[in-house]
Amino acid sequence: MTDSIEDTKQKFREALDRKNHHDSHAVDHKDAESKAHDAHGPADHKRDFRRKTG
Repeated sequence: MTDSIEDTKQKFREALDRKNHHDSHAVDHKDAESKAHDAHGPADHKRDFRRKTG
């Protein structure tokens, strides 16, 4: 029974190593600009809130 547990652990370790190795080849796009410019700046105009009449 301990052999099957150790085999399972080894398979999971190998799968995790493959996953981590696959993720390490990802390319960061740090040289590209963001599509959202001034996302947190002030609005163009202040909103007008009007009461409903009627």
